[in-house]
Amino acid sequence: MIFSSIFFLYVFLPITLLIYFLMPKPGRNVVLLIVSLIFYAWGEPIYIFLMIFSIVFNYLTGIELEYYQETGDWKKERFCFWLSVAVNLGLLGFFKYYGFFMENLNAILPFQIPYKELPLPIGISFYTFQTLSYVIDVYRGNVRAQRNLISFGLYVSMFPQLIAGPIVQYSDIEKQLKKRKTSLTRFGEGTTWFLRGLGKKVLLANNIGMAFDTIVAMPTNELSVVTAWIGCLAYTMQIYYDFSGYSDMAIGLGKMFGFEFMKNFDYPYISKSITEFWRRWHISLGSWFREYVYIPLGGNRVSLPKCIRNIFVVWILTGFWHGAEWNFMLWGLYYGILLFLEKYVLKGVMEKLPGFLKHIYTMFFVMTGWVFFFSGSMGKAFSYLGAMFGMNGAGFIDATARYYLKSNFWILLFASICATPVIYRGFRSFAFSKGKYKVGISVFVYGGILILSTAYLVNATYNPFLYFRF
Repeated sequence: MIFSSIFFLYVFLPITLLIYFLMPKPGRNVVLLIVSLIFYAWGEPIYIFLMIFSIVFNYLTGIELEYYQETGDWKKERFCFWLSVAVNLGLLGFFKYYGFFMENLNAILPFQIPYKELPLPIGISFYTFQTLSYVIDVYRGNVRAQRNLISFGLYVSMFPQLIAGPIVQYSDIEKQLKKRKTSLTRFGEGTTWFLRGLGKKVLLANNIGMAFDTIVAMPTNELSVVTAWIGCLAYTMQIYYDFSGYSDMAIGLGKMFGFEFMKNFDYPYISKSITEFWRRWHISLGSWFREYVYIPLGGNRVSLPKCIRNIFVVWILTGFWHGAEWNFMLWGLYYGILLFLEKYVLKGVMEKLPGFLKHIYTMFFVMTGWVFFFSGSMGKAFSYLGAMFGMNGAGFIDATARYYLKSNFWILLFASICATPVIYRGFRSFAFSKGKYKVGISVFVYGGILILSTAYLVNATYNPFLYFRF
């Protein structure tokens, strides 16, 4: 089940909200936990047992770690901690990377080991990182172990952010699990967040994605330079609106139920450096790696060789987190190199460049990087890059390029403008300038987004969610 579906919008969510707000406050966590488990089991019932195991195992681990801390048994505490890390990463590794390792093992062995490709449990990368953050924070003494199994289960499985984040660290939500405020104002804020995200996903990402899918399905040796760049631009916009739209919907749903989740995207395509881009893109993932990998390795407070090592460790792991393919690791290495160059080689040069050139530089390398991300293999990635830079002999522009440029010009232009704060700030400025009419204007605009999105979804045959694969 995805948020951008008719069933979720008009059946699952209204029923959930009705039961939640009819329930007395002490029972609301139970309602949300049950609903979240139903939501998770909807598409893959068998994996509900994996989710329950993860909840119970990490719940008991937290209590056990705290017990060893109180008794001063540091040896057992360390053993318990590393066992928990091994189990959590082992489950993630088995379900997400088993096929990858077997495929590469068979490639180097003189014989073939038969294996069955396992379907990936939805959201396992996200909720594994959440359970790890909890265990690490308890081990560090930053938080107390959660003694309420219902509250802990809700933290791990909460359906608004279960399958695509934002990745919520336990320390950020600990108090909210016990006590949180709901109000009409917060519910209204949540609704506007949700509808903005819905519009991003349905009206922009889906429509742009159809153009990308058509172009990327063409033989790369037939793609002109302009056609290849149109396809890359289409994906650049699709993945932003797809993922940020889903994150906005998650934040909005959280607000409806009284939770505050961190912002996951902050207009990343207005960045003027790769470093800035990664401060604005998938913020919760960047925060997790900084808090639990980069800083424990020493961050930038160590010698230069170790600092460089830390950058590359983080970015290779970031690529590997996204998928069990060599192209994802190459994508991570690609960003590791760029960030290293910005930090240690290009810093002085970058500071002297005018803003528009820094923005062009950033978007050039971001778009080039997306080719590694959307390609199914390194061979396909380099083949597509060859088309983008005119190395396949198909020419600079052809009739296909003119067709896609003409048929997608306005939506790509609108998407590019909406990727900046201009439209949203302009709307807020206009609405608030009307004083007593601002509520009516907002209802009209957001109601229009809901109606248009619903109209699209009623007859939609194309409604993917890109981050399901991660």
